[in-house]
Amino acid sequence: MTSEVYLKGQRAKAASYVLNIKTTCEKNDALLKIAEQLINDQDVLIAENLKDLASGKEKGMPPSTLDRIMLSKDRISAMADAIRLLVTLNDPVGTILERIDKENGLRIEKRMVPIGVIGMIYEARPNVTVDAATLSLKTGNAVILRGSSSAKFSNIALVASIHKALEKTSIPVDAVQLIEDTNRETAKELFHLKEYLDVLIPRGGKALIDLVVREASVPVLETGAGNCHIYIDQTADYIKAETICLNAKTQRPSVCNAAESLLIHPDWFCEHGSKLLNAMHDAGVTIVGDATVCQTVNFAQLATEEDYATEYLDLKISVKVVENVFEAIEHINQYGTNHSEAIITEDPLVADTFLNNVDAAAVYHNASTRFTDGFEFGYGAEIGISTQKLHARGPMGLPALTSTKYFIHGNGQIRQ
Repeated sequence: MTSEVYLKGQRAKAASYVLNIKTTCEKNDALLKIAEQLINDQDVLIAENLKDLASGKEKGMPPSTLDRIMLSKDRISAMADAIRLLVTLNDPVGTILERIDKENGLRIEKRMVPIGVIGMIYEARPNVTVDAATLSLKTGNAVILRGSSSAKFSNIALVASIHKALEKTSIPVDAVQLIEDTNRETAKELFHLKEYLDVLIPRGGKALIDLVVREASVPVLETGAGNCHIYIDQTADYIKAETICLNAKTQRPSVCNAAESLLIHPDWFCEHGSKLLNAMHDAGVTIVGDATVCQTVNFAQLATEEDYATEYLDLKISVKVVENVFEAIEHINQYGTNHSEAIITEDPLVADTFLNNVDAAAVYHNASTRFTDGFEFGYGAEIGISTQKLHARGPMGLPALTSTKYFIHGNGQIRQ
């Protein structure tokens, strides 16, 4: 019997050829109808989401994971707003990147075109279902979604709403496919669906991403886990440092751009370290640190090597005192995940040294790492944060979901 993955791969591939010729107006019309349908179906979506939350609590999932799964009227409204913003953004498909007029009369144009069929494998977050579907549609791509069992009911309900909306448009319903079977075998099958998938994008924890990168024969567009650091230099302003650290750690600790590690210059730590750590402790943050940190505040636990490499996704942070910006850079390049890194300093030369030498997709001076986000960067929603260096890096908006194609116009030319 033909598997669900194979059948939906066939349908998505067929739909991609139809999508390829759809106009921006047709795609935008579909997006607006999806936004409207999500609002209309919000009671059903929340009811189905409650099933996932109840199952998660029964399985003992941590609050941070339950937060990533949860849908509310406000979150559904935010999804709809993000889709409406997406409609206002320029459609990159058809953009001419380069034009060459040859002496022999040939005109060569390099244009942005859809990738084709995008596979998305992700954990927990049902909002990714909507983000991936709408970004793919805007760029003329079909998409095959494979979420985790933790958000199964939510994902099925969201895709049902998307399909209801697409039925009212010229966009084929098969352009958005959801693999409803969350068994591990369906994930493995998706890894090797080269006949129908053009690219596979993993979005989730480090274990999932490493598995996909290691096992998939389909080309992978890697999105990374976020072991993000903040380095506080000796000239840092205390108010900026406290405000930024609290925001980066506590505003939404369950996301990949939240800070997980704090590095502090010894002079600054001697003057302000105790005050900052107490402020973070009062905000509910668990501190694990080196010997200097543990000797300074009695609530800190001694950090292990593993702590410095951990993406906590929770109200917990590792803290280390480092000699200077160069030791901070060395530490980040060893333990970081190439996602987002920040420095707090009033010295522009130190800031430039940090920004130029830290290996990450996004680097910040005197600002929170929480800004690494497609919406904040003006891309609308995002398909993920790429931590690799080929094709796309950083928040991946519409341009990252396109490829290029050469269009050559002649008048009977032949090569001599």
